[in-house]
Amino acid sequence: MSYRTYQKRTAALASAAALAGSAVLMAAPAARADVVDVNYQCKTPIGDKSAVSPIDIKSVRSGSAYRLTMTFEKGVSSSPVELGKGAMNPSAVIKLGGADSGTVAVKGPPNPAAIPANTPIKITDLTGTYTPKGSGKVTFTAGVLTIKALGTTTTCTPGNNPKPSLTLTVAAAGGSTGTSGATGSSQDTPAGGEELPQTGPEDSAIALGTLGGTVLLAGAAGVLWLTRRHQARG
Repeated sequence: MSYRTYQKRTAALASAAALAGSAVLMAAPAARADVVDVNYQCKTPIGDKSAVSPIDIKSVRSGSAYRLTMTFEKGVSSSPVELGKGAMNPSAVIKLGGADSGTVAVKGPPNPAAIPANTPIKITDLTGTYTPKGSGKVTFTAGVLTIKALGTTTTCTPGNNPKPSLTLTVAAAGGSTGTSGATGSSQDTPAGGEELPQTGPEDSAIALGTLGGTVLLAGAAGVLWLTRRHQARG
């Protein structure tokens, strides 16, 4: 093997090590969502009802926009009659605050299975797309929930002024993208704001970043060792 060929191979190894480290760093989760208890006051066809459901809002960046997913951990209403498969259609709005204002509409698929009478209605995950209109920190808070079933409409309004479930640092579409991340609300107790395993805590990002650096250093060390070994043989 010629020395020129050897140099090309060692350079390729160094590049591969650098790419491996970068890939691990890019895979580190950038968002953390908090579970926020929302006390819904519902206007139903059979009277007023109320229920508390922990709400989680997660985000995934897609180009200049964000895909939002709103999750209800508990049912917020019930029906006096059985709701057959596909009979219930949920939707909601997420209120924006901070550097942006307005709402984001989210909706979910119909119920995948029949819901027995007088049983809490489990809301399917609601999704929607948010496109930043400005730059800075934007908060996302659970808003009005609407449930349509069997020709009736139930409207549930948060009655406890809930805290934001998500805060994103964003850049307006077409502007400087920079580095964007997310943090949950200021709650720090397990009952009101524990970190969700789905999105991963911030220390996971640090751990993955450390792993990425280890891969990079290990690759560089291997290249250096091979180079010195070749020179020693020469």
